[in-house]
Amino acid sequence: MSLPHALRDAVVAALVALGLFVLMVGLQTEVGPDGRLALRQRWAEVAILCGVVFAGRLVISLGLARRDAARAAAALAGPGRLATATAAAGRFVAPALLAFALVLPFIPGIGRYELDLGILVLTYIMLGWGLNIVVGLAGLLDLGYVAFYAVGAYSYALLATQFGLSFWICLPLAGILAAFWGVLLGFPVLRLRGDYLAIVTLAFGEIIRIVLVNWVSLTGGPNGISGIPRPTFFGLPFSAAGGEGTFAGVFGLEPSPSHRVIFLYYLIFALALLTNWVSLRLRRQPLGRAWEALREDEIACRALGINVRNTKLSAFAIGAMFGGFAGAFFATRQAFISPESFTFIESAIILAIVVLGGMGSQLGIAIAALVMIGGFELFRDLQEWRMLVFGAAMVLIMVVRPRGLVSTRTPSVALGERRGIGASLVGEGRG
Repeated sequence: MSLPHALRDAVVAALVALGLFVLMVGLQTEVGPDGRLALRQRWAEVAILCGVVFAGRLVISLGLARRDAARAAAALAGPGRLATATAAAGRFVAPALLAFALVLPFIPGIGRYELDLGILVLTYIMLGWGLNIVVGLAGLLDLGYVAFYAVGAYSYALLATQFGLSFWICLPLAGILAAFWGVLLGFPVLRLRGDYLAIVTLAFGEIIRIVLVNWVSLTGGPNGISGIPRPTFFGLPFSAAGGEGTFAGVFGLEPSPSHRVIFLYYLIFALALLTNWVSLRLRRQPLGRAWEALREDEIACRALGINVRNTKLSAFAIGAMFGGFAGAFFATRQAFISPESFTFIESAIILAIVVLGGMGSQLGIAIAALVMIGGFELFRDLQEWRMLVFGAAMVLIMVVRPRGLVSTRTPSVALGERRGIGASLVGEGRG
């Protein structure tokens, strides 16, 4: 892109930003001394933001032009060299992140806040890996994944409070019930693809939420369910008072509330690793290769004799099962659930993690969840500017890495040397 074209592109971007920021930033209502609302004008902030957008768009346009030229030259020299280098770097990043997550609770200076944040990040990593089976591997756009998250949470809450079952018994039951609802969703949408599939799954998520709100006799309605039992360590409860028969008493430890938090951290860590292990194993199996074939071309998939119906239903069921596991953990961690925790924005966040990380990439999803959920806390002090910075960061990632943070793919089956597939051969993060 030449400099005049880049300047014109930057001016258009600045004008669009001006149209957005005039009302969002330029005008603000405040409570005056007399108690009335007063309108305050902030045109200087609007001018600064438009200038930042203009400069940023100009730099991005010129940078993208140079990057495309460099990629074209690299493709002529060796199309697989960059992909191989990225895959090699990933072999070191993944163990480093795994080791860091394993020792996080014992790092000096790590307190309750950091552990709670780590639990939240691992929960979204598990949800992202579960949705990756449906969206990243099978290519089925699901906007109602939060429904299975809710089914798992309410299944555990009802089984634990009404029947007195322990967490370890309710956990597989919650996954089975969520998988059952995944199959129920899969049957009506077998013939749908693309936008139509997304609309139906979005409607399914809203139906589940509305049922949770209105079925007061079962779910508690808007008041939710409270008093959900906490998990135990092989029958040993966690108690801040200590005593015989508790975790601290049996192991001779000083009673501390952090014991339960550390246990919950390693519990979701183990569940996330289980999700990752099952996903990687299934991807190398005939079922996983059928998912990838379905993602690339459903017509060719049928021509090869693959049972498309069973392939789709298995993707929905297995992805929903892991969502149910995460929901059960969420319920036991919070000890209280309500329909407000399972809105569409949760599905949007999980889908954004999958897309930003790179659809089909386990490592990319983990990094995206760390950036979106953990990095979001860094901007908490910005208050009203936090969402603006967060949205700008997401846009920047999509501009710089349009196919996700990790855009290379390792083939499930390869003849001879197994080499990563470069981003230039992966259409919109798929491949």
